[in-house]
Amino acid sequence: MSSNVGSANDSFAASGSSPQIEPDFFVENHGSIFLLRPVTPAGFAWVSEHIPEDAQFFGEAVCVEHRYIADIVEGIRECGLEVR
Repeated sequence: MSSNVGSANDSFAASGSSPQIEPDFFVENHGSIFLLRPVTPAGFAWVSEHIPEDAQFFGEAVCVEHRYIADIVEGIRECGLEVR
């Protein structure tokens, strides 16, 4: 059984850096309001399943008060999604 570890096909070996995980959400700090911006199908699905329909949106981003953003991000990460 052969292994590709250390081969040119291995992204770490080829680039010399860790593979980057693409985020499902970006969080933007705008002072007292944060924008929670889904960017993948999994992110949009999470929003539709966990954010109330009467939430405030700015385009496709959810407007979140600063006091709630940490708990929301924690919930997203507990579901296995990536947030930056």
